[in-house]
This record gives sequence, structure tokens and C-alpha cells, in this order.
Amino acid sequence: MKRYRWVVLGLMVLLTFINYVDRASLSIVAPYVMKEFDLSPAEMGVLFSGFFASYALFCFIGGYVSDIYGPKKTITIALILWSVFAAAPAVAWSFASLLVFRIVFGAGEGPVSSVTNKMINNWFPATERAKAKGITDTGMSLGAALAGPIVGLIAVQYGWRISFITLAMMGFVWVIFWHRLVTDLPKDHPHVSPAELQEIEAGKVTSIQTPAKLPLSYYIKQPIIVATIVAFFATNYATYFFLTWFSSYLVMAHNLSIKNMAIVSVIPWLFGALGYGLGGFISDYLVKKLGNLVLARKLVISVCLAGAAVSIGLCGMVSTATAAVALMSCGIFFAYLATPSYWAIIQDSVQSDSVGRVGGFVHFLSNTAGIFAPSITGYIVQVSGHFTSAFFLTGGLAITGALLVAVFAKPVKGSAAPGI
Repeated sequence: MKRYRWVVLGLMVLLTFINYVDRASLSIVAPYVMKEFDLSPAEMGVLFSGFFASYALFCFIGGYVSDIYGPKKTITIALILWSVFAAAPAVAWSFASLLVFRIVFGAGEGPVSSVTNKMINNWFPATERAKAKGITDTGMSLGAALAGPIVGLIAVQYGWRISFITLAMMGFVWVIFWHRLVTDLPKDHPHVSPAELQEIEAGKVTSIQTPAKLPLSYYIKQPIIVATIVAFFATNYATYFFLTWFSSYLVMAHNLSIKNMAIVSVIPWLFGALGYGLGGFISDYLVKKLGNLVLARKLVISVCLAGAAVSIGLCGMVSTATAAVALMSCGIFFAYLATPSYWAIIQDSVQSDSVGRVGGFVHFLSNTAGIFAPSITGYIVQVSGHFTSAFFLTGGLAITGALLVAVFAKPVKGSAAPGI
């Protein structure tokens, strides 16, 4: 095969798809779970938050471990762990058991984005990194969009416990193919031709040029990494705001029925998938056009986050559900256009042997948004009686991230010219 790296990429798309279907499963069957265990909304919220607490932490741990033991082994162990605990709710007997299962499940899912970024760094040249990451992450939005129909149908037909077992089986099947078809490095794979290997190795460019291995502390002090963390946090805040509250907003503020809400809430996720894919292509196109890694990435992030800020801010001011869905779709689209460039900045600015740990640390801090966004939004709605201020806050964070990247995204200290 001329370009075997695209087989590896295809497996990672399936991985992120499974990741998000599994992640969304509990929220879809929540009414059944709440009824069977007599759970309050507050207890259900604790179950959701338990996932994010361990997930955020293991974003960093997974990335760190992948630098030591390699991405193939790391994701194999992580996926087996999360698949076991994706199925575990099928045998749950209490709120406490569900909480433990969700916490361990979050730990298993945490490494995925950091480790796929490490894998892309190993297998793709600099001019294809953002594109590869964008395509990989389309699986997340497609998984979120299709989780409702997949999980809901199984739950209705066979019961909510069976749905968890069925989803876990997808992970176990996937890991067999991953184990057989992938190696950590392309030079170790028998199906990678000398021509493809030369293309990959020749395109492995970073903006930092030093033979000495630099510690994590060095990178996290760099303005470009700090700005990326803030901007990525803003994007994830919008994601988790949308994931946890947008459906309720449509019902509470626009009087949509549960049935109609379930249908229209899929639309922004589809736009998100489109954003993920296009964002990577645009970012890598600008790298080739401008010949400057940092400038290309910062342009995409700043412009797209500004677009997301305007769209989301306006969303809180409209009077119809149609306008709200259209604006939120635009907001998610713009936010996800920027996302592949966050990962590309890390790869462009960090030595290959530290991409996992730096990417994991950035992803850890950015995913603390999953802890803050739901609770802050709930407090704002309770105090004010409406969602307008919550939309403004989300949009304000996005514009802050855009400005910080525009001003502070510069090559790391001691780097060579930022071109390619």
C-alpha cells in the first residue's frame, strides 16, 4: 500500500467514534437509570461529573505514559479498561456502584486524544498533522450525533443494561485490529514502503531545534503553550456547555418537546464533525501557503474562535428555536475548526519524545472545563432565570482565547525559524 498511514488514521477515526458513543450512553439512558435506582437529578449530575474528574486527569497521565511505553500499548490498555467499565453499568446495583464504574470509565477514556496526537506525530509529516488530527476527531462528533439513535434503539428494544454490553463489544473488536495492524513507528511496519517512510521522516519538523531533551516544566512556561491552553479551555467550555445544557435550553426557553429537541440537537454535532475535518485541511493548507507553522496555526485559531464567540453570544439573544439551533451550529462549527490546530501547535513546538506529556497536560487543563461549565451555567440560570448571561460568558471565553493566541502564539524560546 502506497500510504499505509491512512489505514492507521482510519482506525483512529473508529476509535474516537466508539469513544464518544460510549461516553454519551449514560446520558441517553439516564431516565431509565434514574427510575430504576430512584436517583435525584443532583445524584445524576454527580455521576456525570465523576466521569470528567478522572477523564481530565488521565488526559495527562495517558499522554505522559505514551511517551514512555508508546501509543500502541497505551491505547490498547486504555481501551480494554474503558470497554470493561463501559459494560459495567449492566451489572450495577446502586448509585455507589454506578459512580465507581463511571470514574474508572473516565480514566480509561482520558488518554485517547493525547495518545492519538502522539500517534499522528509518529506517523505523519508536519504538513499533514492538523489534517490528520481533524479527520481523527470527526469520529467524536459523529459518535455524539449517532449515540442517541444507536443507544436509544437498543435500550428500547432490549433494555438499557443490554445497551452497555453491546457498546463494550465494539471496543473489544476494535482493539484486535489495532493490535494486528499498527506499530508505534512507521519504520517498524512491514507495509510501510521506503518511499512513504522517507516522506514521513523528511516532513517531521518542529520549531524547536535542540538535541537536549527538555522537561515538561520548560514547555508549560512558553507563552504559545499557555495561550493554547486558554483557547482550548474556551473551546471545551463551549462543548460541555452545549453537551450538558443546550437541550434543556431548547425545552425551557423555546418550549420544544422532548422528541423534537432530541432530533434538532443532533444538527450542531454534524456541523461539529464538518468543522473538525475542514479545520485540519485549512490549517495544513495555510502552512504550505505561508511557509510558517506558527502563523498558520494562530490564524486558524484566532479567526475561528472569534467566529464562535459571535455565534454563541448571539444565540442567547434570539427568540426562536430555529435561530438558536442555527447559531449554535455555527458556534460549534467554528470552535471545532480551530481544534486540530491546538494539537498541531503542540506537535510543531515540542520535541517528538515529549509530545505525549505536553499534549496530555494541555488536554488535562482544557478539560477541566467539563467540571466548570455545567455547574456555572446551572448557577447562572438559577440566579437570573434565563440563559442569556451563560451564552455571553461562553462567547466571552472564546474571544479571550482568540486574542491570547493572536498576541502570544510565537515560536518557543531557542527555536529556529518557524518555517518548514
